[in-house]
Amino acid sequence: MIEATDAAVVPVAAACLAWLWLLLARRGFWRAQPRIEEQRDPPPASWPMVVAIVPARDEAALLEATLGSLLAQNYPGELAIVLVDDHSADDTAALAQSLARAAPRPLEVLHAPPLPAGWSGKLWALACGVRHAGQVAPEAGYVLLTDADILHAPDNLARLVARAEAGRLDLVSLMVRLHCASFWERLLMPPFVFFFRLLYPFAAVNDPRSRVAAAAGGCLLVRRRALQDAGGIEAVRGALIDDVALARAIKRRPGGGRIWLGLTTATRSLRRYDTIGAIWAMVARTADVQLRHSLCLLGLTMLGLALTFIVPPLALLAGLARGEALLAGTGGLALGSMALAFWPTLRLYRLGPAWALTLPLAAVLFGAMTLDSAWRFRRGAGGRWKGRVMTPEI
Repeated sequence: MIEATDAAVVPVAAACLAWLWLLLARRGFWRAQPRIEEQRDPPPASWPMVVAIVPARDEAALLEATLGSLLAQNYPGELAIVLVDDHSADDTAALAQSLARAAPRPLEVLHAPPLPAGWSGKLWALACGVRHAGQVAPEAGYVLLTDADILHAPDNLARLVARAEAGRLDLVSLMVRLHCASFWERLLMPPFVFFFRLLYPFAAVNDPRSRVAAAAGGCLLVRRRALQDAGGIEAVRGALIDDVALARAIKRRPGGGRIWLGLTTATRSLRRYDTIGAIWAMVARTADVQLRHSLCLLGLTMLGLALTFIVPPLALLAGLARGEALLAGTGGLALGSMALAFWPTLRLYRLGPAWALTLPLAAVLFGAMTLDSAWRFRRGAGGRWKGRVMTPEI
């Protein structure tokens, strides 16, 4: 007859095996690599012209710093900037126009036309900016798609272009350093980055033989010809996870495309998430889209989160409380593997090792956000962002 303790060890042993597989067979997703600052790409023989497209909706509080960082780029080639005001209710357009008058580089401010059906607001703004750039700077070799909350390091564009030219890449994207100061940001932002890399291992993304494709939409440099061959922004116009959709379109276009996704600590987002509600809204907007609105995938995701992140600490505590060494030992082994995998991300965000013990709590919260996302989409309230709701059919 199977003892209760033996039965309890089974899921914990499964968790240990799951972490062994994640550490050894998931393309090293847990390593905080590659970082663009560590690339040693030679400068190109000639620096191609770049047009930066900045979609902005109600970004007046951040725009002076972020747009200023683009204008101040130490880029040896030509750089023109197009800011597309996405029907802001604040002084975004006026502030951008004021910066344009004293700008050391060409800066144009466009007003996006009314949003057509089937488009997300950000992608419509990007499409308008790309279309305008094609008219005023047809000679540009690259398009930089960047969010209005991104503070670019002075050499960021030069590094992006050098990486693209040296690797003959069609798309180079950076997961910038997210704002991580408040308690909720420290609890949830590093796990957010960790889970993203778990879903899309960067080594697989950067492997042209792999079909895994992903990008980080806050900072994305795309070769202009590759964007055109992939169908342009129009090809992903209804996507809520637009960066991944665009990377997939580039990598899987006829003839194939080479993409690269890396990390950076020098270029960062100024977007603050001081409350759990702000982070909850961000995750709930797209989590069910990631699961393709599938109840089966939702159930498997909840099971996977429970097995890999929740069972280990519970088993450790239960084993210690009952004096059951086998249960405590296997729970501790799985929890230690989890902490080992999470440590490089904590170092990336300059957080101490004690924060590794909060990863199970973060997993519980992200699981709840995912469930809420599924509920929102099924009652027609999914995809809400900055006052708009875009809900694809389920």
